Amino acid sequence: MYIYAHSRLMPLNTGLIKKGVIFKLSSNQNRGQFGSRLGFILASAGSAVGLGNIWRFPYVAGENGGAVFLFIYFIMVLCIGFSVLLAEFVIGRKTKRCAVGAFHQLGGKYWALVPWAGLIAGVVLLSFYGIVGGWTIKYFISSLLGLPHGTEAAVQAGKNFSDFTSNTKNIIFFQFIFMAATIFIVSKGISRGIERSSKILMPVLFIIMIALAIRSLTLEGGLKAVEFYLIPDFSMLNTKIILAAMAQTFFSLSIG
Repeated sequence: MYIYAHSRLMPLNTGLIKKGVIFKLSSNQNRGQFGSRLGFILASAGSAVGLGNIWRFPYVAGENGGAVFLFIYFIMVLCIGFSVLLAEFVIGRKTKRCAVGAFHQLGGKYWALVPWAGLIAGVVLLSFYGIVGGWTIKYFISSLLGLPHGTEAAVQAGKNFSDFTSNTKNIIFFQFIFMAATIFIVSKGISRGIERSSKILMPVLFIIMIALAIRSLTLEGGLKAVEFYLIPDFSMLNTKIILAAMAQTFFSLSIG
C-alpha cells in the first residue's frame, strides 16, 4: 500500500519521510494501537497488578520477613526492574514489532532467538495462570452464593478447596471459561479488546482491593499484620529473601 505524505515529516520504521515523498507502508503500520494514554496505563497495570501481585505477592512477602522483603523488593524494582522496563519500552517504540521481530531488526537473526525464551515462558505461565484464573471464577460464583462463616470457616474453606482441586472436570471447566474470555478479549484487538476491557475491569479491581484492605484492618490481629508488613527486621535478611524479591520484581512489572 502506497501513501503520499503531504504536510509534515512522518516518522516510520524506514526513517523520516520528507514532505512530498511517496513511500511504502510496511505491514507493521497496520498493527493495533492504544487509543489513549489512560488505556495503555490501565492495561499495563492490569498486566502487573494481576495474579503475580494479588495472589503471589502476599504469601511470598509473608514467608520472607514481611517488611524486610518489601524493602529489598523496592530496591530491586528501582535498580533492576525499572531499567529493564524502560529498555522494553524503547525497543517497542523503536521497532513497532513483536518481540521476535524487534530483536531481529535491532540485533540480527541470532538475537532473535532471545525473545523466543520469553514467548515460551509466556505459554508456560498461561497454562498455570489459566488454572488459577479458573479458581478465581469459581470462587467469585461461590461468594455470590455464600461462603462459610464462623470459627469453622477456615477448616471448611480448606476442605472445599481440596474437594474442588481434586475434581479434574471442575478445574478444566472453569479454566475453559477463563481461557475463552481471554481469547475473546484478545481477538478484539488492542483498542476494542484489551484497552476497553481494562477501562472497565481495572477500576473494579481497585475498588475491590481497597474494600479488602479496609476489611482486613477490622479482623483480629489486623494491626499486627500491618506492623509486620511495614516495620522491617533486618536481622532476618538473607540470600533467600533477596532472590525472592528479585523474582517478584519480574512478576510485578511483567518484564523479561
